[in-house]
Amino acid sequence: MHSNNVTKSADVIVVGGGPAGSTVSTLIAQHGYRVKLYERERFPRFHIGESLIPETYWVLERLKMIDKMKASAFVKKYSVQFINASGKLSAPFYFWDNKPHECSQTWQVIRSEFDLLMLQNAQEQGAEVHQATRVLDVLFEDNQAVGVRIQKEDGSKEEVRAKVVVDASGQSTMLQNRFKLRLWDPVLNKGAIWTYWQGAYRAPGQDGGATLVVQTTNKKGWFWYIPQHDDTISVGVVAPFDYLFKGRGSHEQTYDEEVEACPAIKERVSIGRRATGYFATKDYSYRSKAVAGDGWVLVGDAFGFLDPLYSSGVLLALKSGELAADAIVAGLANGDVSAAQLGRWGDKFNRGVDRMRRLVCEYYDGFSFGTFVKTFPHLKGLVTDLLIGDLFTERVDAVWQPMESLYPPEKKGIPAWSAEAPPEIAANKVNELYLPSGQLR
Repeated sequence: MHSNNVTKSADVIVVGGGPAGSTVSTLIAQHGYRVKLYERERFPRFHIGESLIPETYWVLERLKMIDKMKASAFVKKYSVQFINASGKLSAPFYFWDNKPHECSQTWQVIRSEFDLLMLQNAQEQGAEVHQATRVLDVLFEDNQAVGVRIQKEDGSKEEVRAKVVVDASGQSTMLQNRFKLRLWDPVLNKGAIWTYWQGAYRAPGQDGGATLVVQTTNKKGWFWYIPQHDDTISVGVVAPFDYLFKGRGSHEQTYDEEVEACPAIKERVSIGRRATGYFATKDYSYRSKAVAGDGWVLVGDAFGFLDPLYSSGVLLALKSGELAADAIVAGLANGDVSAAQLGRWGDKFNRGVDRMRRLVCEYYDGFSFGTFVKTFPHLKGLVTDLLIGDLFTERVDAVWQPMESLYPPEKKGIPAWSAEAPPEIAANKVNELYLPSGQLR
């Protein structure tokens, strides 16, 4: 007979086993605390967000993941390149030129494989990992999180108590929904449609692993072009939600029209063949008003997601996991699991995300890296620092004033993320992901 509601305990419970959840679990377990991680799916499972940026290195190093990454088949990534609307290819931004250190080589990953490696790594370092286990609810007493109610694969349910609950539930945003904390970005309102191509063009040599960011000819959006190690290339179009999804045909038709209208992409994929169906996602730019409360913390996409433009998703997941883990470990040591202690990293993290957001918004507003670097050659290093994800330092702020000096007279400043989307727009937003049926990857 299945027992119901047997209370077990842990120091920390982590809801979700993606990169943020496995990061926070590993770093807390390294200190000898008892961590239980609950993941509703069974890995490997599909996920988008395939391009890492160099600053992920420092968190991966703390996780003891670097040797595993080096031993993996993942494509090595040394640079990023931009193609503008008229098809002109920029010089590569080689990360090494900016920072001659091992961290300047990063990877293009297939997330099902990377996320599984990360989850196994958490387990090896002492986290107790439960897959195919749903967290039905977070338990509260006097407004403090004290545990979770779970449902196992066999259908049995139980309560598990802990001093801290970490919500790493990804775009399900469990606690963000519960406390109505979501703020939709007032500016970023994009969607994406993508598929995978086999045998499509790869540049020779070390440029073969570069992420390409290709502006569409009509300047309405851009394509990502990300080479992977199974001979596939992830190719997606990102554009304003209304442009991509309103009054257009199927995802397939819209995607094909966009490829057709973008010679730089059409040429590259024409030698390959499509390897999967079409994926789509929309309404993904949001953040939470708070990173923590008494006994609970939000990390990764459960806290927020910015935009796919500079591949910052995995970095922000790892970084939020790292900062949260350090605050939790210090809190457990002092017997303090208050919102103030568990969320003390929030301001620093938000400032870092704001720097990347600014770069994203500038690009969508017509900012040209080429023009900027020509005008301010001495700032190329700082712009590259932002592109590699060195976001949590004030020295990179030296780029903003020169950038503003190139603004056309009518251009206004970018509203803060916390300015909130107008209610009539926010009311109609619903974060969605469409997966094609059949074999994903």
